[in-house]
Amino acid sequence: MAAQKPPPSLPLGLLALTAGSFGIGTTEFVIMGLLLQVSADLGVSIASAGLLISGYALGVAVGAPVLTLATRKLPRKTVLLALMAIFTLGNLACALAPDYASLMAARVITSLAHGTFFGVGSIVATGLVAPERKASAIAIMFSGLSLATLLGVPAGAWLGLHYGWRATFWGVALIGLLAFLVLAVFVPRSAAENGNGSIRQELAGLARPQVMLGLLMTVFGFAGVFAIFTYIQPILTRLTGFSEAAVSPILLVFGGGIFIGNLLGGRLADRGLRMSLLVTLGATALVLGAMGFVLHSPVATVLFVGLLGIASFATVAPLQMRVLQQAHGAGQNLAASLNIGAFNVGNALGAWLGGLVVSSSFGLGGLSWLAALITVAGIAVTLYSLSRDKTELQAIPATC
Repeated sequence: MAAQKPPPSLPLGLLALTAGSFGIGTTEFVIMGLLLQVSADLGVSIASAGLLISGYALGVAVGAPVLTLATRKLPRKTVLLALMAIFTLGNLACALAPDYASLMAARVITSLAHGTFFGVGSIVATGLVAPERKASAIAIMFSGLSLATLLGVPAGAWLGLHYGWRATFWGVALIGLLAFLVLAVFVPRSAAENGNGSIRQELAGLARPQVMLGLLMTVFGFAGVFAIFTYIQPILTRLTGFSEAAVSPILLVFGGGIFIGNLLGGRLADRGLRMSLLVTLGATALVLGAMGFVLHSPVATVLFVGLLGIASFATVAPLQMRVLQQAHGAGQNLAASLNIGAFNVGNALGAWLGGLVVSSSFGLGGLSWLAALITVAGIAVTLYSLSRDKTELQAIPATC
């Protein structure tokens, strides 16, 4: 029998995209570990410092469609390099910000690169691998985001604690510079050519019902996760009984789950996109609902925190791949970028709905039920979208 060929190694361009996503993921979440230092240094309340997170999310939502449309005729490699330059300069501005308003403005500028980088990067990643590995390529690129949660954010928090919050942003700016260099060297221009579609064609692709349903799947599929994860610290300390010092190590368990789930979701989507959507969203809803029964058990809670990381981030590659599949042709850039914004909308929606439950008579203990119900709504949207595939199959070219 002929010897089997070894599996192809990862393209260096894909690893370069992962480096970029690591930097962007770090700067998005690292501020959560710097709120006390920023508050004290700039003389603002902790609540005001927390708005630096909201400002970033708003910038992602606005920047994704605007920059995607503005750069639609440029080569995708050029777009990626320009976005990484914005990211690096934005973090430099954060490090040098003399006051709160300047820091907020710098955070918003930095966030403008986020949605378009992940959207365009997803398309470039799928062009670097064989057709049967497209979802895995997206997952590998997004693994930079999970590694940022696992490694970059704790490292940034440590750096800010010992050397001041500005040192953290200097460090993230250095990551941005290194990512710019590896993208410039290793992403082949031939795999990153952009289309010449007009704005009308981009918007027409976005207007397809299945694309809109894909965005809704992302919003509701992910909102449930952040309905509970936003309040994970008080849950762990007030319900489960952990000390505040134990929260960070437990979050590392979540980060490890994110990394595993992200790669697992890519493999599942390559084997069958439709089934992977239902399996990953179903598993997320199941874990969220079951958490309500174990939150008073420390060991079980830690286990479920890890399972939540695996299940929830296993949805990322399938959800992104679904939107790319439906937004074929000229609409892919805009739809892929907007789906990144949809993840952020889900984060904001989940946190808001979770806050309503926490403030109600249900309290923290009711969050898992809310989170599961939101995810079930995402499954309902998914089932409806998949049911439309049979009637629309003839209209969808097999390009993705």
